Amino acid sequence: MATLNETPSANRLHIGIYGKTNSGKSSLINALTNQEVSIVADVAGTTTDPVYKPMEIHPLGACVLIDTAGFDDTSELGTRRVEKTKLAAEKTDIAVIVLSAEEAVTCADEQGQIQDELKWYRFFREKHTPVLFVINKADQDEENAARLAEMIYEEAKEDAVIISAKKHTGIKEFKTTLIRLMPENFGAEYITGNLVEEDDLVLLVMPQDIQAPKGRLILPQVQTIRELLDKKCLVMSVTTDKFLTVLPLLARAPKLIITDSQVFGYVYENKPKESMLTSFSVLFAAYKGDLPYYVQGAKAIDSLTPDSKVLIAECCTHAPLKEDIGRVKIPRMLKKCAGETLTVDIVSGTDFPQDLSGYDLIIQCGACMFNRKYVLSRIDRAKKQQVPMTNYGVTIAHLTGILDNISMP
Repeated sequence: MATLNETPSANRLHIGIYGKTNSGKSSLINALTNQEVSIVADVAGTTTDPVYKPMEIHPLGACVLIDTAGFDDTSELGTRRVEKTKLAAEKTDIAVIVLSAEEAVTCADEQGQIQDELKWYRFFREKHTPVLFVINKADQDEENAARLAEMIYEEAKEDAVIISAKKHTGIKEFKTTLIRLMPENFGAEYITGNLVEEDDLVLLVMPQDIQAPKGRLILPQVQTIRELLDKKCLVMSVTTDKFLTVLPLLARAPKLIITDSQVFGYVYENKPKESMLTSFSVLFAAYKGDLPYYVQGAKAIDSLTPDSKVLIAECCTHAPLKEDIGRVKIPRMLKKCAGETLTVDIVSGTDFPQDLSGYDLIIQCGACMFNRKYVLSRIDRAKKQQVPMTNYGVTIAHLTGILDNISMP
């Protein structure tokens, strides 16, 4: 169970470990963490589905290690396992491709020797994901390990780190290289961007309706409050029904009001003129995704017709309740605008279609449960298929007619 001071998995550096079955991926993870995190056995294919393990690794900090199934899995379920591995790849901030020094190197077919690894290398490079080649089990065959390293450099122009996970040799160099490959300024982004600074008064409007989890706040609210406190802002929180009550009690108007998107219109109509207004969903659109792209995508709402088709993509897999924002409120608003026969499909979790060409618009939630890398991979898929995409908060602001007046980080 996660504790209150743990970094949410979505905010951690995701390090994916990839390679053929029995290349020593799980052993590498255990050596890196000095823990028995993954099951290790001589039987090929011990790891079936990807295993996501949040860890604190010095000096990398908060990470998620992803132990994946071998990408050469030829078992009955191999194809499905490789698809799960590809999904893990879309969430990966740094990819580690593991080869085994025990694998024979033949002079007759050296180019084909590492063809699977090179295929995945190119896959990651297309996604602008840094890649680290690791040759494991060097204690078994040092000469072969050196030759594999030469082949990798010849084909990919990348250096490989040679290690023995079993004897813990080369692990220090492995960690050092991981640090060098960390995306620039990873984790330095602010949810609120440059909207507020120290001593600014920020008012949070947070409806506690049937959708709110009993006895706790939702993750975007918690993360935003924590960030504002770290920025030394003055923070006040109210429910929607107390919004008008609190305003006269304040010595000065809030610099920024952050609201739940569902009450965008009400808060906008009643806020002080000098106060900036945004929503948790809009902030996370910038923090996790591509806010300018979402704003541009919202314009497609005006072109929807009764024959149009919209995909609503929820990132979490909560049980839908009455008046659910993604399954009820937004579809109702869209149909009021475009027509009752508008088709609205809904997916949740990672069930995001590969083929988006049949849709006229995609609307995604704030994506607080996913890391930025995965959200950007969805956006990239939509861009390549030329399907407009936006998110919940931007959609509601557009439909309410106030998008141009919303403050964006």
